[in-house]
Amino acid sequence: MTTAAALARLIAFYETLTPATLGQIAHIYAADARFKDPFNDIQGHAAITRVFEHMYTQLLEPRFVVFERVAHGGQAFLTWEMRFRFRRWPGVPQVIRGATHVRFDGAGLVVEHRDYWDAAEELYEKLPLVGGVMRWLKRRANR
Repeated sequence: MTTAAALARLIAFYETLTPATLGQIAHIYAADARFKDPFNDIQGHAAITRVFEHMYTQLLEPRFVVFERVAHGGQAFLTWEMRFRFRRWPGVPQVIRGATHVRFDGAGLVVEHRDYWDAAEELYEKLPLVGGVMRWLKRRANR
């Protein structure tokens, strides 16, 4: 499978992800794939599935929208938004902006997935109690 085809399949998976489609992870990721984001550094289908199961228990209507993609030589880089609402504050839509670097094997399965996003700015600053502290720290650091 070409890198472009593997990337298109990965993007389609994420943009249509639901709890019911989590079983497809084995068709997207290699058995020993590594997945790393600001909260996780895990390996394998079961662990990757648990990350997304947890996401669905914590958030309302999470969905991913991919904006840009670059593929070359078995790797790709994407920019995206994750749109959701917190279960505790369901009336306020939220957005996390990030980027992902992936590497594919010869069969087009993801062997390495690394998400890059600023947890402080994109998540913690949006929380009622923690957010005030995070914004204060940011102002202090920028002086």
